[in-house]
Amino acid sequence: MTQGTGRRPAVAVLGLGEAGGAIARDLAAAGAAVRAYDPAVAAPEGTIPCTGEADAASGADLVLSVNSAHDAMAALRAGLAGAGGALWADMNTASPGLKRELAATAKAAGVRFADIAIMAPVPGRGLYTPMLTSGDAAADAAEILTGLGASVEVMDAEAGAAATRKLLRSVFFKGLAASVVEALEAARAAGCEDWLRGNIVEELVAAGEPTVDRLVAGTHKHAVRRAAEMDAAAAMLAELDVPPTMAAASRDLLQRLSR
Repeated sequence: MTQGTGRRPAVAVLGLGEAGGAIARDLAAAGAAVRAYDPAVAAPEGTIPCTGEADAASGADLVLSVNSAHDAMAALRAGLAGAGGALWADMNTASPGLKRELAATAKAAGVRFADIAIMAPVPGRGLYTPMLTSGDAAADAAEILTGLGASVEVMDAEAGAAATRKLLRSVFFKGLAASVVEALEAARAAGCEDWLRGNIVEELVAAGEPTVDRLVAGTHKHAVRRAAEMDAAAAMLAELDVPPTMAAASRDLLQRLSR
């Protein structure tokens, strides 16, 4: 129920792809009145189909924009006419700068804004995926969502702060994943994929709290030698007909640090 009213909250969901569709279904199952809109995807069962962003936002307590960073501003501008007293929460993976632009656009229209970062993969978790939020409407948006069972951590910070933390984590985790994929592709071409896979698993399992300090200190201390090593690694990948995207990027970073 919406606090102080005794009625179930109305939540608009804009964008009904893999993430938005799962969140919309879970919100409806949790008791929210879900107003759903996507120009290309039908509204899930149990939700209220809407004809556009403004229609979906009309009468909503909270609007969740879950489409794409590319479409986030267009969705906001299209929805503002119906937003009224709703809180607008952008859940797209977008840069902090874009989140601040969205917040400024919402503020100019008299609409409060929350930057919500989804901090783990949505499939299999839906509404219950851990979230982080910042912006002037962060606490109130979190109150509505947590009342429906979501896990939302509130930051006392401007819009863009939640996006910053998500993307910093992405630099690490997605970069690590890309390096693993590239290394295994090269190992497959070299005929020793199983050996390298076992070595990677062993290293990840053995990692602990001191690992980060060791990696950072070693990278700075041995930047010159490691830059040469990664230059050789990039050359090897090229010989194996594997594009050395991550190996070359590592070499370039080490060269920059060595200077």
